[in-house]
Amino acid sequence: MTDMDAINELIDEEEPLVLSEQLKLYAQMRFVREVEELIAEKYSDQIFRCPVHLSVGQEAIAIGVCSELTVADKIMSTHRSHAHYLAKGGDLYAMFCELMGKEAGCCLGRGGSMHLIDKAQGFYGSIPIVGSSLPIAMGIALAEKQSESSNVVVAFVGDAAVETGQFHESLNFISLMKLPILIVLENNGYSTYAPISDRQPKDRDLSATAKGFGIPFFSANGDEIESVVKLTKESLVLVRSSHPVLIEFSTFRRYEHCGPSFDDELGYRSESEIKTYSQRDPLEKFTEAFISEPNFVKISESIQRIVNKYVVQVFERALNAPQGNAKLNELDAISL
Repeated sequence: MTDMDAINELIDEEEPLVLSEQLKLYAQMRFVREVEELIAEKYSDQIFRCPVHLSVGQEAIAIGVCSELTVADKIMSTHRSHAHYLAKGGDLYAMFCELMGKEAGCCLGRGGSMHLIDKAQGFYGSIPIVGSSLPIAMGIALAEKQSESSNVVVAFVGDAAVETGQFHESLNFISLMKLPILIVLENNGYSTYAPISDRQPKDRDLSATAKGFGIPFFSANGDEIESVVKLTKESLVLVRSSHPVLIEFSTFRRYEHCGPSFDDELGYRSESEIKTYSQRDPLEKFTEAFISEPNFVKISESIQRIVNKYVVQVFERALNAPQGNAKLNELDAISL
């Protein structure tokens, strides 16, 4: 049972609600948001023993894309991986333990936030090196094709990946071999503190780059989950027929590049740009879109309360888990 399955059961028990598909998407986005807000809140207590790259503001892309995947489908993620991991069904307890450096973590506490994995749910890993998730996903997609499976692979990349050689080399091989891969480019406009205008030629056309390799290119607003779901669904029809696709979703990150704080005072984002972020929040946009639904405000408040309670309980269980070192010593012995 995944965390979202458990949350849905709690909703059924505490609030006899029949969740529509839209409300299920809202609950999943709320789940990711509550997890990351808790990490931000507790980070200064030095409970989490690694750097964290939060994806508050980008939840609609992760949830929207993964909602159209099967458990057998596989994804590779980036340094900003929490939302992807959770959206694919990754175990929250194992994630919290990993961030705490505990043996019960998904990488035995050795990987931290940027090295999550849950192969049972099809989450094959997150890679901190910019652009590196794509060639690894490419290899997985090649294996899926050679085994004649019906599974697809999703590679999440950031906008800075376009500036790496491996991005273009991977596109060439992916197109040549007609691999079943969906490349999801999350464009939040910045690489650390550098905007795209400082990093890429102003006339650069990503659609032309993709089409130059014979790969269909689509783009959409990543703040609107229904747009993400619709475009993902349409693209996967092509991908499952061995026609790779590249999608660019525009989005934003509300927190600093790395860490639990806001960095608005640094000045690399204008005040007007910062103000638009609150209007782009995918959870707020979802609320506005469904405000006419009877009792939506009450329902959303109930969902938030139940999700928050669940996340806190999992966090406390991870907090009380033993540090442990038996398996670590065993691995050390093997490596020697």
